[in-house]
Amino acid sequence: MSLLEPIVPTLLSVRRIPNADPALLAAYGADPTRHTSLGLVTCDQDDALYVALDEATKHAAVDVVFAKSFYAGSAHASGKLSGEILGVLAAAEPQSIEDGLAALTACLAHDACFYDADGARGVTVFPHVIGSLGHYLAKESGLAVGECLAYLVAPPLEATLGFDAALKAADVRAVKIVAPPTETNFACAWLTGHRRGDLAACRAAAAAFIDAVVDVALRPHAR
Repeated sequence: MSLLEPIVPTLLSVRRIPNADPALLAAYGADPTRHTSLGLVTCDQDDALYVALDEATKHAAVDVVFAKSFYAGSAHASGKLSGEILGVLAAAEPQSIEDGLAALTACLAHDACFYDADGARGVTVFPHVIGSLGHYLAKESGLAVGECLAYLVAPPLEATLGFDAALKAADVRAVKIVAPPTETNFACAWLTGHRRGDLAACRAAAAAFIDAVVDVALRPHAR
């Protein structure tokens, strides 16, 4: 992965609602009896933001109450600030939102991102390994907080071959495979080690996934 160029995500908008209306809280999945404040973000990379939202739950008393990808991705967004995802954090008070947004921003700047798989950004790949899940992705994956996860995303055919390679290359199991098309017309798999906490297995699976995606990107008609 170190040979691939990272494509750093762009946070397109970041806003806070310190004292949100209870009807708005409920509409976006928050609990008006526990939450009063919201933090809203849009980003041009949906999977990177899902990881960053999970990271926020590790550093602040926040809940991810809304996170949805937009159809067709950031290249076909509804507006210049829409990107391909809206994420919403909820908390009991504004400072927790600030702490959560700080962790989220740092994760996008230094950790979670897509990579250029063909040298021309025509094929991109997300081979992210989470060493310790936060509350959000633990709940979404059905794993325990603190477990590791290989979060693998690529375009449809590239991803399919990549998933097969990843599952065969390491002692991992599929937690979830989302066949194409997704909202952004990619495909996604979440893998974890057969042995709980086997970070090495997740990393080996991600490395095999990268190799397979790059091979397809560079040799699309190979047998």
